[in-house]
Amino acid sequence: MTLQFVESSQLPTQFGVFAIHGFDDRANNKEHIALSMGDLSGDEPVLMRVHSECLTGDALFSQRCDCGSQLQTAMERIAAEGRGVILYLRQEGRGIGLLNKIKAYNLQDAGHDTVEANEKLGFGADMRDYSICQPMLEHLQISKVKLMTNNPRKVKAISDHGVEVVERVPLQSGCNPHNAKYLATKAGKLGHLFD
Repeated sequence: MTLQFVESSQLPTQFGVFAIHGFDDRANNKEHIALSMGDLSGDEPVLMRVHSECLTGDALFSQRCDCGSQLQTAMERIAAEGRGVILYLRQEGRGIGLLNKIKAYNLQDAGHDTVEANEKLGFGADMRDYSICQPMLEHLQISKVKLMTNNPRKVKAISDHGVEVVERVPLQSGCNPHNAKYLATKAGKLGHLFD
């Protein structure tokens, strides 16, 4: 792993002041960040979200997915608890990249679901790699987490990379008429857990 910590600074947000930590992933030529709040030291599990970049949802407020809403809810929960971390990974479109994601959107507009669209473009349903999380958490001295996710595969991936997931915390937000099929596909084909 060729991950290098670069720098930390303060990041005032509408939810409170987070610390922002920059990491350079030289193996993949990507830059990742961690947003943290509060004292992360000690043996108490840290509330955490592992969030893969979603430009359309996080920055452009797309309602095709629940990504932006999940990020906002995670930041709100961490601010309310006063302690936690978000690992923001540069893995747009479940790992296929922004331009391929737009191609996948076009296929979805033609009737394919999100998994079928990725596969039609020659990709797997989910190409994300969570191995980068372990060295980021090691730098932040975090070994136990309460993971905010609906994805049991993410829980397994984080655990498989040496981080103790003591609890899966459901993170359901942003459901709307534009993403109902998308969420149903995440549950039916990708195993996401929704109430």
